[in-house]
Amino acid sequence: MTSCHVAEDPIKKVAIFGGTHGNELTGVFLVKHWLENGTEIQRTGLEVKPFITNPRAVKKCTRYIDCDLNRVFDPENLGKKKSEDLPYEVRKAQEINHLFGPKDSEDSYDIIFDLHNTTSNMGCTLILEDSRNDFLIQMFHYIKTSLAPLPCYVYLIEHPSLKYATTRSIAKYPVGIEVGPQPQGVLRADILDQMRKMIKHALDFIHNFNEGKVFPPCAIEVYKIMEKVDYPRNESGEIAAIIHPKLQDQDWKPLHPEDPVFLTLDGKTISLGGDQTVYPVFVNEAAYYEKKEAFAKTTKLTLNAKSIRSSPL
Repeated sequence: MTSCHVAEDPIKKVAIFGGTHGNELTGVFLVKHWLENGTEIQRTGLEVKPFITNPRAVKKCTRYIDCDLNRVFDPENLGKKKSEDLPYEVRKAQEINHLFGPKDSEDSYDIIFDLHNTTSNMGCTLILEDSRNDFLIQMFHYIKTSLAPLPCYVYLIEHPSLKYATTRSIAKYPVGIEVGPQPQGVLRADILDQMRKMIKHALDFIHNFNEGKVFPPCAIEVYKIMEKVDYPRNESGEIAAIIHPKLQDQDWKPLHPEDPVFLTLDGKTISLGGDQTVYPVFVNEAAYYEKKEAFAKTTKLTLNAKSIRSSPL
């Protein structure tokens, strides 16, 4: 009789990244703690390595030094000849790829959890890069169920024209974790507790999986990116309107074509427009002003995963 399960190799190597953005302090704080005392993140038979990814940015409490570390893990940057003239984050990317990769190789770490904060009101958010990955869908389902009744959202960044080249993408299973709202350069106990629990449940899932537990078929609700929306701008390219009060803090809530999204200083309201209801995320994210992103539109859909179990060693 053939098994209906998807057999996956046991997970052996896991990394937890903090400080990819040096002013997002929850991950920095947790990773530094786990480097001193990693008892709570250890699981039998599993290597779990906490790591500060951008130490210079962490020391200066800034997002990055030369360029965004979370956008440079592409073949072009990873393949550049080593030189002191390279941007600091490109050199760090090459170093991280050497330590935890190489990207797209059998030697790369199985899972990387990359810890982030957002100034947007997004609560606990898991970032998924592949809608067809049964293992990650099962993991995210486990985390969401374990956190309940606390909401946990899944942001699917799979898009043909949006390439992120994330720090975590060197792993076989990349997992982005965003928790907010939290100002840059600030620690909040409630946000820290939520992120800590997300990592605990994720590691428990991996442990159970490695122990041979069968996870039956499941489904999760996800929010898939459609497009990024910039602020209205004047002829000089400066922002000409701000996020409307009725949109502020309304991440994940339905946004209808007639709903207001921007407000000019002379009181003019600008509505969403279009012909469909969307779900906004990263609303008024402080770090995205430089990226010309006021919020991202998403559409809501359901992803299904087959039953999984670990394959015998």
